[in-house]
Amino acid sequence: MSFLHLPDLAARALGGAVVAANDDFFADRAALVQPYPVREHPEFGYRGKVYDGWETRRRREPGVDHAIVRLGAPGIVRGVVVDTAYFRGNYPPQVSVDGTAVEDHDLTGAVWTPLVAPSAAQGDTANAYAVDDDHRFTHLRLTMHPDGGVARFRVHGEAVPDPRDLHGTVDAATPALGGRIEDCSNLFYSAPANLLRPGPARDMGEGWETARRRDDGNDWVLVALAGETRLREVVFDTSHFLGNAPGWVGITDGAGGVVVPRRPVLPDTPHRFRIAPGAVPVSRLRVDIHPDGGFARLRAHGELTPAARAAAAARFVEALPDAHLETLLRAHGAADRAGLLDLLTASG
Repeated sequence: MSFLHLPDLAARALGGAVVAANDDFFADRAALVQPYPVREHPEFGYRGKVYDGWETRRRREPGVDHAIVRLGAPGIVRGVVVDTAYFRGNYPPQVSVDGTAVEDHDLTGAVWTPLVAPSAAQGDTANAYAVDDDHRFTHLRLTMHPDGGVARFRVHGEAVPDPRDLHGTVDAATPALGGRIEDCSNLFYSAPANLLRPGPARDMGEGWETARRRDDGNDWVLVALAGETRLREVVFDTSHFLGNAPGWVGITDGAGGVVVPRRPVLPDTPHRFRIAPGAVPVSRLRVDIHPDGGFARLRAHGELTPAARAAAAARFVEALPDAHLETLLRAHGAADRAGLLDLLTASG
């Protein structure tokens, strides 16, 4: 489906977590947002077959089972994947998904919006469901009808950062603020989205690596930043890339404007490229590696321009569900969305 290329807003690496479940007797709810591929476990434990996923006990009364996931990057959900890998005789015949948005992670009195109506699910399958709702959510509730097991829950969408988090120097490439991979030349070995993950890479597999080139070209990746940014530095980190780091790198704004002139780079090294204070703000970075190879992380430290922060505030306010909007109106003493936007923009 078309939404599968979008970031996983519930990713553990971004701070996503399963914060509640009514039951996880057989298998731990925390597995739903783990970043690694689902593993099959042939062994049995004290409570039965071991599963890499969330599994509830068999229901003997009417009802449903649910788990609540906090999104690491709150935003607009375009689709979800309910992966029942290795759950073959114990998967839920139907699943549904609801969303809510709250302040400070307090779910007391949360108002839930249906995003995926009760829909058929298959066992041992990555069940994908599109979502048609333009509101910003902070938590999702996955419900199994009536019970069973789910291995992974992926939430694909567009991060909508809170404008109160965009002041000062930020990493404008982080998915938590809306940074994303737009395109790349090659993803033979690993996904370029790894480049933007928080924290250092633990090994080469957590970076981006291309196939070996046998021509005169070079590989590249194009990154959209959270908004127009006055860069202070770009971090190009080749950690763990020892015999396959690029020989050279050059960075532009995606339209030909030079951000970092082509220069040699070293294996297994975090390079910090300082940007001149008077440099033109940019909204994209194209990183050209010569001729091929891979690297672990990309950071784009700087300040969003006033126009970019104003645009982010407008998108945030427009995407607020009614219940979350009412909470913020009371907190800021605003009368409506326009008044809230004025206050948030003025505070920047």
